[in-house]
Amino acid sequence: MGTLERLFELEAHDTDVRTELVAGLTTFLTMSYIVIVNPAILSAAISVENRTPGQTVQMLAVVTIISAAVATLIMAFYANRPFAQAPGLGLNAFFAFTVVLGLGVPWQTALSAVVVEGLLFILLTAVGAREYIIKLFPEPVKMAVGAGIGLFLAIIGLEAMHVVAADPATFLQFNPSFANDPIAIISVVGLFLTFALYAADVPGSIILGIVITTVISYVASALGITPIDPQIAEGVFLYTPASLTGQTEVVYSVAGYNITPLVGAFIEGFSNVDALGFSLIVFTFFFVDFFDTAGTLTGVGQIAGFLDEEGNLPDIDRPLMADAVGTTVGGIIGTSTVTTYIESATGVEEGGRTGLTALVVAVLFLASLALVPLAAAVPLHASHIALVVVAVLMLQNIVDIDWDDLSHAVPAGLTMFIMPFTYSISYGIAAGIIAYPIVKAAQGEASEVHPGQWVLAGAFVLYFFVRTSGLLGGAL
Repeated sequence: MGTLERLFELEAHDTDVRTELVAGLTTFLTMSYIVIVNPAILSAAISVENRTPGQTVQMLAVVTIISAAVATLIMAFYANRPFAQAPGLGLNAFFAFTVVLGLGVPWQTALSAVVVEGLLFILLTAVGAREYIIKLFPEPVKMAVGAGIGLFLAIIGLEAMHVVAADPATFLQFNPSFANDPIAIISVVGLFLTFALYAADVPGSIILGIVITTVISYVASALGITPIDPQIAEGVFLYTPASLTGQTEVVYSVAGYNITPLVGAFIEGFSNVDALGFSLIVFTFFFVDFFDTAGTLTGVGQIAGFLDEEGNLPDIDRPLMADAVGTTVGGIIGTSTVTTYIESATGVEEGGRTGLTALVVAVLFLASLALVPLAAAVPLHASHIALVVVAVLMLQNIVDIDWDDLSHAVPAGLTMFIMPFTYSISYGIAAGIIAYPIVKAAQGEASEVHPGQWVLAGAFVLYFFVRTSGLLGGAL
């Protein structure tokens, strides 16, 4: 253990091997769903010759695991931070449903855009440009990111736990069939049990809550209890997949490990590329990933106590480089953009403070290559209890915001509100960055706004125009 302590400087970070191991396991359990979800999304857009749909899904699971492990290992050894990485949700959906299926772009070309984005990130990180831009974030935005991510985690968790359901009139409502829904009942019992363990200072309380909830769910399934139909009424539905158990039927065939048709497919994608359309795709990938990663690093770094007095994460260039290399590797081997996961907050809340936490996550991902059912066996509602617990704890950072100053209150409030209601960290940051110079100018304090902050605000306005005006589709 002495080698690990020296390598990751555990004493300097006021932590120990056991704490880091528990933190890493906690983070892995809360994000292991990506091993199943990412292939399910990408397989809708990626088809490989001489491979069955099932084998394609298996291949995508393998590249998901490899890209997550490589990026997180770089985070562990190069950045020495407890942040885990994997192909990002949202970005994979944009890749599959908007770029490939919606715009008709070949999936190989979409992978080319991911690789170009990653190379741009490596270049900008190496020259310090990404760190410079992140330091331009207004202070109230930096202080609000943690709480905004907390609210975002809460809505993700409550959906998976079947506490809330979709509604055609209000978009969101309390589960109208809560009392008849075993997933909802077991989830809430597990949630309060986890809160009780945490309040009692029980070590590993979050992971214990996940494990106990998982066991209860499997027992209920063995007793013949089944989930209710997720489609409750017209326009009223619950989060899916709705299962008391994890995906225990997941197995690998030998062909599933042969990922050669995906590795290097991005090279073929550069043929017959429309310059304008391709540039707009890269721009969209780049913008969302840049600010999602910046927000996650800042928000999780805040609850870990990593930020300095100005709200900046010291040596942020190192985790940014891990993110950049991870995205490039992911595109090369056949998956969408890799990003830093907000689920890292669960491990940080368990005390993870160094790259040893990330190393544990990476090792567990690699173990999943041989034991995929291990990653898939935890029910989604059980793992997502951790997100709600951490969401509550992340709200404590709201006290750092100067609510008496509207130039702080308005950007901070918008940053926090927009994240959960648009399902996007980057959109929340965008709202805060756009609002800050406008409110400052209205207060007669335009001289206090850095020119770069005006440029950032204008860049976000341009991004929203490109993303929502139909320009992207018209250029292809």
